[in-house]
Amino acid sequence: MSKELTPVDSLKRSLTAMRGQFEMALPKHIDVDKFVRVLQTAVSTNPELVSADRNSLLAAVMKASQDGLLPDSRESALVIFKTKDGPPKVQYMPMIAGILKKIRNSGELQTITSQLVYKNDKFRYFVDGTGEHIEHEPNLFSERGAMIGVYALATTKDGGLYVEVLTMADVEKVKNSSRSKSFGPWAGDFASEMIRKTAIRRLSKRLPMSTDIEQVL
Repeated sequence: MSKELTPVDSLKRSLTAMRGQFEMALPKHIDVDKFVRVLQTAVSTNPELVSADRNSLLAAVMKASQDGLLPDSRESALVIFKTKDGPPKVQYMPMIAGILKKIRNSGELQTITSQLVYKNDKFRYFVDGTGEHIEHEPNLFSERGAMIGVYALATTKDGGLYVEVLTMADVEKVKNSSRSKSFGPWAGDFASEMIRKTAIRRLSKRLPMSTDIEQVL
C-alpha cells in the first residue's frame, strides 16, 4: 500500500518537476540542482508556503531563478504576507546579500555596502570642496540605542565615492508609500532589510547600473 504524500512533500515534488523551467531561467553559473535543493529546504523550514496562494508562490520562485538568487533567506527570501481576503500570498524578496552579490559580480563598482546607524554609534557625514565624506564607528560592544538612520556607500573603479544618507523620517516616507506597509516585509522580520535596501535604491539612481541589477532593485 503506497504511502500518501504529505502536503509539504507534494509541494516539494511539484517544485522538483519544474527543474527544466528553472534551468532555462537560471544564469549559467547557478547549478539548477542546488537551486532545487534550496527550494525544498525553504519549504521544509517554512511549511506555511504549502497553504499560500500557489500562483504567487510559483511566480516568486521563477523570479528568483531569473535573478539568479538562491531563496535561502540570505540571497533572497520567499516572504509570506496575509491579504484582506483569500489565502496568504508569497512575495519574492531579494536580500541585501543577494543584491550586493549581483552588483559586485557585475564588475561595475569597486565596493558597495549599506549600514544601519544607531543613536550611540559615532557617525559623521559631510560634503566639502573635495566631495562627500562619511565616518561611521558602530558601538558594537555596548548598547547601540535606537536606530536613527541608514546609509549606502559605493566606490567606483576610478576611485569616486558616492554616499546616500537617510534619516528614519526619510525611511518612514518610503514605507508609508508601500501598499504592503502593514502586512508585508516592512511589518515583519525583514524590516531592517527593507530599510537598507531603501538606501541602496536611492544611491543606485546616481550609479552606473546594468538593466538586470536595476530590475532586482
